Amino acid sequence: MALPSSAALGHHCPPLSATTHSSLAQAFPRASAVEAQPHQERRLRASLHVPTTLSNLLHLHVGSAHAAGMTVGDLPTPAAIRPDTPAFSPKEDIASLFQEIHGRGDWSRLLHPLHPWLRREIIKYGELAQATYDGFDFNPFSEFCGSCLYGRHRLLAKLGLARTGYTVTKYVYAMSQIGLPRWLERSLHADAWSTDSNWMGFVAVSDDAESRRIGCRDIVVAWRGTIAPTEWFEDVQGTLRPLGDGHGDAKVERGFLDVYTSKSERTRYNKTSASEQVMAELRRLVNLYLEQGERVTLTITGHSLGGALALLNAYEAASALPEDVPVSVISFAGPRVGNAAFGERLKEKKVKVLRAVVKQDVVPRLPGILFNESLKTLEGVAGKKMEWVYEHVGVELGLDVKSSPFLKHGVDVAGFHNLETYLHLVDGFMSRELSFRREARRDVALVNKASGMLRDDLRIPPNWNQAANKGMVCNAYGRWVKPAREAEDIPSPAPYREATDAMAEELGRSL
Repeated sequence: MALPSSAALGHHCPPLSATTHSSLAQAFPRASAVEAQPHQERRLRASLHVPTTLSNLLHLHVGSAHAAGMTVGDLPTPAAIRPDTPAFSPKEDIASLFQEIHGRGDWSRLLHPLHPWLRREIIKYGELAQATYDGFDFNPFSEFCGSCLYGRHRLLAKLGLARTGYTVTKYVYAMSQIGLPRWLERSLHADAWSTDSNWMGFVAVSDDAESRRIGCRDIVVAWRGTIAPTEWFEDVQGTLRPLGDGHGDAKVERGFLDVYTSKSERTRYNKTSASEQVMAELRRLVNLYLEQGERVTLTITGHSLGGALALLNAYEAASALPEDVPVSVISFAGPRVGNAAFGERLKEKKVKVLRAVVKQDVVPRLPGILFNESLKTLEGVAGKKMEWVYEHVGVELGLDVKSSPFLKHGVDVAGFHNLETYLHLVDGFMSRELSFRREARRDVALVNKASGMLRDDLRIPPNWNQAANKGMVCNAYGRWVKPAREAEDIPSPAPYREATDAMAEELGRSL
């Protein structure tokens, strides 16, 4: 098993320079060379035994795949597995709590026990993050591998998420030639839609009805994560890079920053970086709704690598957008991103961060799993913060696989990290002291969509979310072929797509 090496978040920094109000490509200058790890870190890395360390950190033993002695009839929430019960809670007007739900007070009154309104909002943002997986073309035999399966006007409806009340306004693409060598999906076709870029997520905004319900015009950025947990040790090197002038001692993991800021004139989709693409859209939307006199919030979500990108995006957005626009991050399985100074800067910018973390998931302990805690011990001895120590930031919502009677309790590293596992555990969570809630109604079968975490006696097959016949269809001549995409779902160069969208909207207004 290959897993990543070292990194984490942090907290501190002086006022920002004016450069932060442009793109991060300028505000975060690239280091001329890979930063050298400190001497203490190298010695600790050499002295640690990886298998023993991971075994201790997972807090698991290999045993029965079932909760001891339980049968399906004993499960506390039969509604969650019955096909004749609704899988969604009714939408309630939560406008009276909109500020606290978006992080005012660091969710102190809403987490223990978990307020049902906050629980539903966390799941909503998690489902938007899940859409970046469900809408992604992973098939290497497709000429569109690495793109989104659907055009932005159809994405949420095609994935059954029209009920969320959000409209996608912008797709975001990231470079493939960056510091995380295996995180991108590439087509085997020479005529692939792009050999340099992958679809990385989207910007969406709440519609009028949803905005009234939640008490604000909510702009969402959803970031995709693609590195499997078995690849993290190898692909994330745990190298902290200074953010440069105007950012004090703040440092972030090099590979995450590369994904966020890399661009090339040779590419069709990344002539501008993911940072520049998303920030241009955020400025446009924020200005639009503020000019209309609306209350605007920005919520950034992502899973795994997407959780890391969400923090970088929040850091930049809080620097560039008006101060009266609250910025919050709802992340799932997010790794450590930077040092203590980086975390302090996020606090100074009033960015609110809520991290859902499964106790058995190894990725939130990365980078830095092997020696980070030992370095923090050295901090205590030295009496000051070490700028090469990774730290998380924000409030943690701790989840436990063992709390759910529906899940296997053996070791499944990929299953622990799966976003659907996270959403299932959030749906059942009430507090640290209380058991899995009986009223949970989110469809349990979703857990096995891309994993095998559900108990075998539930009779739900693992990894069931697959294209029929692997996407092949029989045509009128009796030949099996790959179906053509709908015209709207074919990737096109960003300027062309934006121009055609603008023409279509102008035509619609004139009719």
